[in-house]
Amino acid sequence: MDSISNNSNPNAKAAARLEAVIRTATDGIILINERGTMELVNQAAADLFGYSTNEMTGQNVSMLMPAPRKQEHDSYIRNYLRTGEAKIIGIGREVIGQKKNGTRFPLRLSISEVDYGEHRAFTGILHDLTKEKEYEAEIKKLNTELEQRVADRTEELALAINKLLKTNKQLEYEVEERALAEESIREKERQLRKAYEKERELNRLKSRFVSMASHEFRTPLSTILSSADLIEAYKEEIQQNKRERHTNRIKSAVSNLTGVLNDFLSLSKLEEGKVQPKESRFDLGEFCAEIVEDLQGMLKANQHIRLNKNLPGVEITLDKKMLKNILYNLLSNAIKYSEKPIDFGVNKVEQKLNISIRDYGIGIPQEEQQHLFTRFFRAHNVENIQGTGLGLNIVKRYLDLLKGQISFESTQGEGSTFYITIPLAD
Repeated sequence: MDSISNNSNPNAKAAARLEAVIRTATDGIILINERGTMELVNQAAADLFGYSTNEMTGQNVSMLMPAPRKQEHDSYIRNYLRTGEAKIIGIGREVIGQKKNGTRFPLRLSISEVDYGEHRAFTGILHDLTKEKEYEAEIKKLNTELEQRVADRTEELALAINKLLKTNKQLEYEVEERALAEESIREKERQLRKAYEKERELNRLKSRFVSMASHEFRTPLSTILSSADLIEAYKEEIQQNKRERHTNRIKSAVSNLTGVLNDFLSLSKLEEGKVQPKESRFDLGEFCAEIVEDLQGMLKANQHIRLNKNLPGVEITLDKKMLKNILYNLLSNAIKYSEKPIDFGVNKVEQKLNISIRDYGIGIPQEEQQHLFTRFFRAHNVENIQGTGLGLNIVKRYLDLLKGQISFESTQGEGSTFYITIPLAD
């Protein structure tokens, strides 16, 4: 993939961030065209098959398949383009891949279609299942060994009991020994099952991330592409208004992409421990007024942010950037999920900063509130509103670093209120 050097261009920045996400992805990502030719290959995919990216780019994807799948692949794409009948698109499944040296290995393949208007392409996400298959084989082997040990132990205990029937005391001892052995075996089985379930949960989390990222990227990219095509068609001076309308659509789509990528990068840095508080002294009133001003462009018709005015001359010592990210995230959520004014309350009591943000929007369903701060969680009543499901999880992680606390109250159809308390340095 060619690097993008024009960092002053918002489109270039978004493309660069998207390139960084694809390049550093741990799973293989391949983009093929309607003829089955690989147009984009990330390093993880090249490493997976033992090729370089240059060796794969421009080649037919069937080179990665063993016979007879190699011969069937192109006919499958032609049949799909002719009939629209999809057999694996949108559905993950296990397949067999073939490395450059001829070695075959299992992998999970998830394919999604990307519609560019004039032509279509297909994105494949590949995850090597070699380790998972080895784990499954190991679990089966351990279960077999455990079953054999139970059988052997049972036989041994039976022989011992026959020999020690002369005394009840000895018999009780053997019975107790057998019970302990069986409990030990059951405990090991529980541990193995727990490890297996954890691995399955990780795979589900990866699949959910890939699905969400694909959806969040596809919509703004399609908007940018279509608006760019239309702008080229509006060449007359009298069509300036139309050009500006589509330019604004492109800016909005780039802003959405930037927000998604920033969420991914913030979460990655937090999980890697690269983010630590850096305290500074600043005026709280001016700081809150700047945030409200920055959010004016996001407000809907009849919406405004009501900030309490009891902050003149109040200075605090805190990580300014973390606090800005926390408030920006919560206020932008309030704007996104409501149509009415938003209450923004801030005050300092002794050495504590207290914040409340209230909206009068759609609220959070009671039965889903327990999952609110988990990664990728989105309530069922916001599925048609754009978002990654990472914002509140990032807010919670920032507050943990600041030793702060967050709580909320919410009623579906009436709105939500979030309360934050952060201890301040002397």
